[in-house]
Amino acid sequence: MALPSWEDPKLGSMKRVALWLATVAGEGRIFTYTQLRDVFPGVAQIDRRVRDLRGRGWRIDTAREDTQLGMHELRLVSVGEPVWEDRKGPGKETSGLTGTRRREVLAKDGHICRSCGISVGEDYAGSFERSQLDIARREVRLPDGSTAVELITECRRCRVGASQLETDAAQTIAEISHLGSMELRMLDSWVKEDKREFGKVELLWAAYRTMPADSRERFRVALKSSLG
Repeated sequence: MALPSWEDPKLGSMKRVALWLATVAGEGRIFTYTQLRDVFPGVAQIDRRVRDLRGRGWRIDTAREDTQLGMHELRLVSVGEPVWEDRKGPGKETSGLTGTRRREVLAKDGHICRSCGISVGEDYAGSFERSQLDIARREVRLPDGSTAVELITECRRCRVGASQLETDAAQTIAEISHLGSMELRMLDSWVKEDKREFGKVELLWAAYRTMPADSRERFRVALKSSLG
């Protein structure tokens, strides 16, 4: 099926930008906002159209995600939702997220990245980079076997490549029945607080798993020595 022309003035600006990126720029290719402004001289806030596409599953990297890019360059890594198609039927969104809906999702997610737990403006460990939170769409497999697309808060770093992730809510919910009473109470307390404090042993284990091989060996030797 042939795609509409990005030059069709009857299409909205986001659809036209999406079509130009998909058919002219192409996946894997580099473009700039200046280039987009030259192609669409009558479109205001062209950068907002790009942000809208990111919210529809389009992966568009900047120098923050791809160190090979220049400060003003962007790369279309992968095309997401075909926004130029008519969206009909219940549950279909016809536009990007509203500010109100965005705030609702952030509030429900506790204003943290649900993938890594970082909060907005917080420095990533071992770097001077500060986090930025965004709203992503995640495909979810439901207990009845159907799938749905749900909104989730993620930082920009975790969103890189995350468009292919799927949440298996059905399997996760089914696992509850395999827990004992003590484990259920423990899990319930974590869910109520939406937080879990890790003990020293768990923190050491997590740190050990991230070490290079030589450092892991040093750790094992030190641990064995402590055991006597």
